[in-house]
Amino acid sequence: MKTLRDIRPRLTVADFSACLPFTRLLFAIAVVAALSALGAPNGLAERHDRPVPILMYHVISAAPAGVAYPELFVRPNDFAGQMDWLAAHGYHAVTLRQVYDYWLKGSPLPQHAIVISFDDGYLSQATVAMPVLRKLHWPGDLNLKVNAVQKYNLPSWRVHALIAAGWEIDAHTITHPDLTTVDDARLWQEVHGSRVDLRRMFHVPVAFFCYPSGRYDAHVVDAVRRAGYLAATTTHYGLARPSAPYELNRVRINASDGVPGLAHKLEALAP
Repeated sequence: MKTLRDIRPRLTVADFSACLPFTRLLFAIAVVAALSALGAPNGLAERHDRPVPILMYHVISAAPAGVAYPELFVRPNDFAGQMDWLAAHGYHAVTLRQVYDYWLKGSPLPQHAIVISFDDGYLSQATVAMPVLRKLHWPGDLNLKVNAVQKYNLPSWRVHALIAAGWEIDAHTITHPDLTTVDDARLWQEVHGSRVDLRRMFHVPVAFFCYPSGRYDAHVVDAVRRAGYLAATTTHYGLARPSAPYELNRVRINASDGVPGLAHKLEALAP
């Protein structure tokens, strides 16, 4: 009987040379497959750090005579025209959570994603803004002050209607104070307490925060982190970027902007 040594395969130099082209082919296929799995050229993993514009609105109504901050009022026709302009130029509204998941996990996001945020909680956001966005099948982001949820302002049933329409609810404190001037107990109540209240009232995650009047400092940011928020928006002008999740820029839309002003702001900020 032959030994194992006698029956083992024997590979000559000629045989080895003949196998080289096939071996090289297998190696090339493996490299291509690996690069395809990475989803980017030259073996670099795809980056998910594309900046996103977050529009900032307040009241969707004509400003009453003598009102304190008339620039916070955007006329309904202007708002509708601005949304039509966005749609015509390839924009698609998403929630801040969708943006965050894109940055963190690489979840899908439209090429020209934009967040349309509304501060405080005004009746016109439900009666005027929501129908306009609903026609486009777009959500809004409501930075809701807890004390705004009341019968003669923005009743809870209207907030539920916004949620049913796909809107995201984010916290904007309870009473809208300057958080840089309050003591620690009040700071925690406004930051953490507003999240607790909104979650209890509307059974939604409330994962993001908005600084009242854009006022914050390192101490306020620390409270926002400890309260469990994933990110926070400011009133600083510019595009929101994942490198500063607790200091996300926004693009404020004023009464005087109209459609041309909105277009100019976005075109100037285009990355």
